[in-house]
Amino acid sequence: QVQLVELGGGLVQAGGSLRLSCAASGTIVSITAMGWYRQAPGKQRELVATIISGVGTKYADSVKGRFTISRDNAKNTVYLQMNSLKPEDTAIYYCNADIQVRVTDFDNYWGQGTQVTVSS
Repeated sequence: QVQLVELGGGLVQAGGSLRLSCAASGTIVSITAMGWYRQAPGKQRELVATIISGVGTKYADSVKGRFTISRDNAKNTVYLQMNSLKPEDTAIYYCNADIQVRVTDFDNYWGQGTQVTVSS
């Protein structure tokens, strides 16, 4: 079994910063991709940023230049550094990972979500 545990959400003023982390644990052979999605009230869940092994990173246009995704492979952990936060960044942020759990089995997992609220 695999679990994704997110930390780091909270309340911050516009212009401030937050750092999210997501640690994967359990039966893990390898992790092919880890990323962050967010869902604001009344809106669909959207990709924020992802980091793909051997490929690189991808960001939503709305966060380019403000957010940075990084990964510690030894700790199976992905981070999202969020700077210059705006009220429109307010959402529940979810960690997502594509994980090889057995030689021939790859599954997709979600974290429980962490609330980020940016006040104006």
